[in-house]
This record gives sequence, structure tokens and C-alpha cells, in this order.
Amino acid sequence: MRAAAFTELTGPDGVGVIDQPDPEPGAGDAVVDVEACAINRHDLWILEGDSAMVDADDLPFVSGLDVAGTVTDVGDGVTAVEPGDRVVLCPNETCGTCRFCREGPENLCEEFSLFHGGLAEQARVDAGRLVALPDDVDTTTAAALPTAYMTAYHMLRRAEVGPNDLVFVPGVTGGVGVAAVQLADVLGAQTVGTSSSRAKLDRVTELGLDHAIRSTDVDDIREKVEAIGAPDAVLNHLGGEYTELGQTVLRRGGRMVVCGRTAGGRSEIDVPDLFLGHKRIIGSTMGTQPDLQRLVDLVAAGDLAPEVADTYPLAETGDAFAAMQDRDTVGKLVVTP
Repeated sequence: MRAAAFTELTGPDGVGVIDQPDPEPGAGDAVVDVEACAINRHDLWILEGDSAMVDADDLPFVSGLDVAGTVTDVGDGVTAVEPGDRVVLCPNETCGTCRFCREGPENLCEEFSLFHGGLAEQARVDAGRLVALPDDVDTTTAAALPTAYMTAYHMLRRAEVGPNDLVFVPGVTGGVGVAAVQLADVLGAQTVGTSSSRAKLDRVTELGLDHAIRSTDVDDIREKVEAIGAPDAVLNHLGGEYTELGQTVLRRGGRMVVCGRTAGGRSEIDVPDLFLGHKRIIGSTMGTQPDLQRLVDLVAAGDLAPEVADTYPLAETGDAFAAMQDRDTVGKLVVTP
């Protein structure tokens, strides 16, 4: 089979199509013909050499978390799926034995990790991590869900967002940001989002954003958010200086959920404001398999239409990463082997 592998950790020019043996399922595994695999900032960090999980000794490395396709073979003991089933993969990898796996939620697992290997014509996966796709949910749409939408949905749940809440999403035109806007709209909440691009803000407004702020200056953003109102929740996938910003604008008793570090891995907090304002800062990683199942149900019901910016054939995977690096698109970029 062919795979789009990272052959050098130098950015998009480090992607090459290589031949690999066709995978065979072990006990508990399934082999999936990959029809679509979305890419994420997580993959790009690896490709740029900015991830501790992959180094030159691991090359060639096949990334790709968000797999959707059709089961072609299953290993011993697999009863949940069978050849011919259309599926999307929950990319969570957990030990299954620690107290957090036993008690839940699964993304608290002490050995939590993520599947890689979807940027290929076939993938061997844990059959228990596959979610069935209804006939009216296509695989390109399904591939958009696992990382960005599952992460955003879990953040909204952690922030206890409900109808009429005001949710602040800095960096709203990224994958998690767009997903947060669409899902907040499903929940009946209002959103405030920021970006440096008017065109991208206009597109996210079409997708449900209620208040658009064109700025990257945190002081300017603070003033404009405060003029709109104190958010009940902040969904922060940027980290860095946006953590202090998010805390500052939160209402008393508000909740900020942090899932990323795009703007920096270190943040400052105002400790007196934290405890005197009864505010909460909550860490969150990915989501859970039930979250993904809920998202598939929302798509099937017509309540959610994940934004897919563009699709690329396997041979043009490097171009997909270049587009992500350029930050010119709104929505998910999907490789369709």
C-alpha cells in the first residue's frame, strides 16, 4: 500500500509517498480502507520537528489521527465490526487498566496517547475504537470530527456551556475554534471570536459566530470583549498570553478550558482574581469515544455540518500541510487516499 510518510522533520517538504506492506489485523484489530483522513496542528508540529514524541530515529513516520473508511478485515475476538462496515476512528489510545480508565473519563488515562497511521491507503486500528457511520454521513465529513470537533465538544462540556451563555473563543478561525462556534450554536450559546483576517472572520460568521473581533492585540481584544459582555466561558486553544486575557474577561464564576499551546506553552494568571472571582481554569485533552458518537449523531440528524475547507489526494499531502502552515483556510483539510 502507499503511505504519505514524514521522511524529514523539515515541514511540508518533508512528506513523501512510500510503499509499505499491507497491514494484517492482530487480535482485537481491524484493517480499514482509508477513504479520508483529516490533518491537524498536532501532525504539523511533528512534521516541523516540534514534538517530543517523534525524532529522526522514527523516520519514516506515518501520521494521521482522523481516519474514516470501510472495514476490510478483522482479527480474532472482534465482534463489534465486520468487513464492509463504514466507520470513523476515535484516535484515543488508553491502557484500559488504570483507575481513570476504570472510572472514566477515558482521556484521563495515565498512559493516554493517540493513534497515528491514517495518512495511508489502509490502517490497522483497535477495532474497539471504531464508531459506526450511518449511511447519510460521508467519510470526508466523518474524518473532520475526531480531533477538532471532539476536542471542542469536550471543552464545551467541561465549561458547562448551555443556552444563552456567552462563549469567548480567541483564535476562532482555527480547527478547534470553528468547531467550537458550530457546536456552541447547537447548544444555543452565543460566541465571541478573534482573528487577524476579516475574510476568515466573515466565513466563521456565516457558520454561526455572533461577535467577530478583528485583532491580535490582547489589550484591544479585552476592551472589545468587555464592551460585548463578560463571557460565561472561554475556550482557549492558544495558551500563552491568551490565558491571562481569558481569565481577565471571564465573569465571576466563569470557566476557562485550555487545550493547546499554539501561542505559547507558558501563561500567567492573576491569582487574586482567580479566587476572589470564583473563576475556574480547566485543562482538557481531546475528548471521549461517547463524545465522538454524539457528534456522529448530530451530523446524521442534520444539526451539525463540519466545515471542510479542502481535500487533497495522498500524493499531495505535503501541499495540505503547506496550506495549514500558511493559515489561509477556514475548516478542516482532509486527505482522501
